[in-house]
Amino acid sequence: MASISATWIILFLVLQTSSGFAARTSLFQKNGGGRRVLSYNGADGLCASMVVAQGYQCEEHTVTTEDGYILSMQRIPVGVSGNAADKPPVLLQHGLFMDGGTWLLNPPDQSLAFILADNGYDVWIANTRGTNYSLGHTSLSPSDSAYWEWSWDELSSYDLPDSVQYVYKQTGQKLHYVGHSLGTLIAFAALSQQRLLDMLRSTALLSPIAHLAQISSPIARDASDLFIADDLYWLGLYEFSPRGNAAVVLLEDLCKMPDNDCSDLMSSFTGQNCCVNSSRTDNFLEHEPQSTSTKNLIHISQMVRKGTLAKYDYGNEGDNMKNYGQTTPPNYDMTSIPNDFPLFLGYGGADMLSDVNDVKVLLGDLQDHDSDKLVAQYIDDYAHADFVFGVNANQVVYTPLMAFFNLN
Repeated sequence: MASISATWIILFLVLQTSSGFAARTSLFQKNGGGRRVLSYNGADGLCASMVVAQGYQCEEHTVTTEDGYILSMQRIPVGVSGNAADKPPVLLQHGLFMDGGTWLLNPPDQSLAFILADNGYDVWIANTRGTNYSLGHTSLSPSDSAYWEWSWDELSSYDLPDSVQYVYKQTGQKLHYVGHSLGTLIAFAALSQQRLLDMLRSTALLSPIAHLAQISSPIARDASDLFIADDLYWLGLYEFSPRGNAAVVLLEDLCKMPDNDCSDLMSSFTGQNCCVNSSRTDNFLEHEPQSTSTKNLIHISQMVRKGTLAKYDYGNEGDNMKNYGQTTPPNYDMTSIPNDFPLFLGYGGADMLSDVNDVKVLLGDLQDHDSDKLVAQYIDDYAHADFVFGVNANQVVYTPLMAFFNLN
């Protein structure tokens, strides 16, 4: 069984793998909140643990954001053949509770990062703040509550543009971008504000998240409707660790609710994934799941409850006025994305997180987009995880994706 980079799904693994959890403690240390504490100096990063072992060259890089977070980034500059890349750079952005290992967890012929490298692309892998190898900051420690005072607003305003700019400066080329789940949301937000356009060739958005009002995952909706993340935040839990006690208690409580079928949690969260690689569970658990900020979960829950695509709502007019100069959070307007900017959207008929009805609202926002610059790929039997962990994603998703890149 594989895991999912979207709200609440990682909690599934906490309970389902509790019997094997202790056996894996040699892989990491836990602090009081359940977060793994890794000493990252590059030598023990994703390159060493997940790329070089597969026979690929790999470089570790760091990016310091404008607001002081120090992010790790990996580069696979050549394919397994050793031939130099002859195609543009591609930046891969993971989703919630995940890191760049998302793109490396399956065997090389099923993992997008390796597939791109073997097809001549210069591959770069991003890791957002709060993930295991991006815990650095110029003045804060992850043990400081202030370290976790961010939501996906900051990921869109700082992590994403600073990572894109780093690759652009290092390579001297415009790049393609691929995001999954939360990695699509932060791209939509940035593009709607006219950011990144001078550094990107195109953007590919797998399991796109822009609107969440019609999310059909019952457990994800219950978690949002019950204001669970809000309560945790006001109780002083600023870091949300999927491996911590709070996560276990949360899922246990959700499973007691009559509309939640916890006998098949994977499907209850994501929809019925047709094609995930069920042999990779142990490999996944060596690297994931990872922490995020509780504030980030609150922001996502606001999208579900209110049906909005807007900046973080501080919950009162005074704080919103202080932060935004208006009493309500500003909206992100998808119609502001330039009509001639190349977009590839991949969405699935069985996905209960990036629900088809919400994607249709997004496509309505993009109805004036140039027809030759928008590819919308619908895969009837795909759910949320299939786009990154599917055994057949190379043929079904990645080959069409690379054809799209070749046109842009």
